[in-house]
Amino acid sequence: MFIQTEATPNPATLKFLPGVQVMPSGSADFRTQEDAEKSPLAKQLFTIPGVSGVFFGFDFISVTRERDESSGLIGSI
Repeated sequence: MFIQTEATPNPATLKFLPGVQVMPSGSADFRTQEDAEKSPLAKQLFTIPGVSGVFFGFDFISVTRERDESSGLIGSI
């Protein structure tokens, strides 16, 4: 599977375009690991160190990384 990425206005968020439908309708916003329990994919993404949010749209997935408060820098995923 070829997955494209795209920058977003938020430098802490990266958009992934898998080329297939992700959500049949609506969207899903997972802001915590507890929220992600509803989705096997979101749950797996939260196991990656630094992931602080996952969003599913019709044909994309956005992943947000956490900010390191001590330095103000955004951690890597």
